[in-house]
Amino acid sequence: MRVTFLKQSGLIISGDPVAAESGFESLSDSEDVSGGISPDDSDRAAESESRAFEISAAMHGKRLDLALVDLVPEFSRSYLQQLIEAGAARIGDAVVTKPSSKVKAGASGVIELRPTPQSQAFKPEALEVEVVYKDEYLLVINKPVGMVVHPAPGNWSGTLLNGLLALDPMAASLPRAGIVHRLDKNTSGLMMVARTRQTMDALVEMIAQRTVSRQYLALVAKPWTGPKRRDIDAAMGRDPRNRQRMAVVDLAHSPGKTAKTTVEAIDVSQQGALVRCTLHTGRTHQIRVHMASIGLPLLGDSLYGGAQGMGLDYQALHAFRLAFAHPVTQSPLEFFAPLQPTFRTAMTQLGLRYNKISFGS
Repeated sequence: MRVTFLKQSGLIISGDPVAAESGFESLSDSEDVSGGISPDDSDRAAESESRAFEISAAMHGKRLDLALVDLVPEFSRSYLQQLIEAGAARIGDAVVTKPSSKVKAGASGVIELRPTPQSQAFKPEALEVEVVYKDEYLLVINKPVGMVVHPAPGNWSGTLLNGLLALDPMAASLPRAGIVHRLDKNTSGLMMVARTRQTMDALVEMIAQRTVSRQYLALVAKPWTGPKRRDIDAAMGRDPRNRQRMAVVDLAHSPGKTAKTTVEAIDVSQQGALVRCTLHTGRTHQIRVHMASIGLPLLGDSLYGGAQGMGLDYQALHAFRLAFAHPVTQSPLEFFAPLQPTFRTAMTQLGLRYNKISFGS
């Protein structure tokens, strides 16, 4: 097996030689991701342009956004919806701001085609992206705390996607710049990124078939209770009382998906525990929700009731190990990423040690 250990001081490769480099040039604990606006939209909408239209008899009763998809076919529905919501569409003399508004045959209007935050989000940005492994098919990167993976409201720039577009010329030809899974903004650690469409499809399938091994380290700031190792097999869905949260749900009564996490306390003290978490599924906030469900929320995780302090204002969760068979060569690959300095400091304050886990040092 080829094993790569990434130390704070740089990249160290052990085992057989691998194509790797260390340097800087961008789904939830981890989950598959869906598509978004096309990168081409940002180029087409670089300047403002007004486009007149008239609703035909065949379009009568359709949603405005769907009618505009037919009338202005070179732009995506997502982009057109943003324009409507921003007040860029008029029918007659009235501004229409709801994409779902129904149109009437014979009505005429104007849509102003102008840049939106999302349409400009798919731009290369020279960001620090730490590359752990690189070959012609894929990258493995070490995402820092605080970096958002995909552009979204509130984070239209400075994301991993923006960084990847600047780092790798091949990223522009792929959906989502080759990103096949994601980490929460404040979860650090290892991620796979495809460099070809063939690799992207293969990695997505591998994640779906659960042949990618993903392990995390987490901190709990309260005494460990129950067995040191346990499987948490609890379905998850959106929390009906707080749409910003996920929750354990009963699938017989609430929408959701099955979710399974294996957790193991690898060091404990009177103040807390260092926990190794292995994902068997990849749901939004899975580790955070499952740990909270057994009364052991993560240190710093205010959303799910975790204790605050010890220098952390985010959840103490780090994707430290990633292992999978190369989707093209089938060679076994395994990577380890070191803990963030703030994570190590908090662990020390809790009286915990990390040397039971091999980081290659």
